[in-house]
Amino acid sequence: MVVVMEPGASTEQIDRVISEVREMGFKSHPIYGEEMTVIGVIGTRTAAAMERLAALSGVERVVPIEHPYKLTSREGRGRPSSFHVGGVHIGGSELVVIAGPCAVEGEEQFLSTARHVKQAGAQMLRGGIFKPRTSPYSFRGLGGKGLPLLAEARAETGLPVVSEVLDPRHVELMADYVDVYQIGTRNMQNFILLDEVGQAGKPVLLKRGFSATLHEMLLAAEYIASQGNDRIILCERGIRCFETSARYTLDLSAVPILKRETHLPIAVDPSHAAGKRWLVPPLACAAVAVGADVLMVEVHPRPAEAQSDGAQALTFGDFDRLMAQIANVPRYKYL
Repeated sequence: MVVVMEPGASTEQIDRVISEVREMGFKSHPIYGEEMTVIGVIGTRTAAAMERLAALSGVERVVPIEHPYKLTSREGRGRPSSFHVGGVHIGGSELVVIAGPCAVEGEEQFLSTARHVKQAGAQMLRGGIFKPRTSPYSFRGLGGKGLPLLAEARAETGLPVVSEVLDPRHVELMADYVDVYQIGTRNMQNFILLDEVGQAGKPVLLKRGFSATLHEMLLAAEYIASQGNDRIILCERGIRCFETSARYTLDLSAVPILKRETHLPIAVDPSHAAGKRWLVPPLACAAVAVGADVLMVEVHPRPAEAQSDGAQALTFGDFDRLMAQIANVPRYKYL
């Protein structure tokens, strides 16, 4: 079950609920959100326990949760959650666009891209310094020496930075340089890493594994939330199936299904699904139309020279045209 505190509930009221949960022999998982505090209660639910908790001062309601993902379920909140990354409102009424290169390759490449996507209207900047690659001989990112470039781009443009973390040892290393930790498709079920980013407290963009069900994705998010951090963005990025026309198959049905199942904001990454530059804009427009909260797009000044995923990266001109297109796409609104 989940105990939903009233907006503005005091620290004393919250602590009293946690103490009561402990006295009842249950485990508590408090999440201190921007809008409200929610306390997950792990234990055998009884009507008496629910009534006891509901009677405490500052409690808005106690909700029984049938799903195995207790803290990320929509049942517990009753409405979508949102949060801020810097001055950017994730999960609010406006679409958020994250743009930038797949990999940070150097100062000129990254800073010129950061300046351009900012000018074109992107609200956040992406750029990988640690890159998981299928082949060990492919470019695997600049590593730690790329961190100052993330900081420089953020300082110049004011754009919050999203970058992928591959290893629990990288979480602390990257803490001062990134605003959102990205968990890539290959690490969606790296449970030690999920625990680590959950404990770090920064927002997390969790990408769906390319062979993962939505149920498995929500349970991966539950690992992060169980550590006290529910500032999570779930990202659909394409799944592997029998079709080979695109790199992956973009599962747009994931957006309305996840909107029904969870209170977390939903992102779509059409670039990794497409694998082909010409396919990115129509998929991006479709993602907006189906109601995604966040759109994540790869942009590179010279895609033909890119050391990672150049075939799917938009040119600056492509990105300008895409931003103009999505501005005219009605975004589906969920209740």
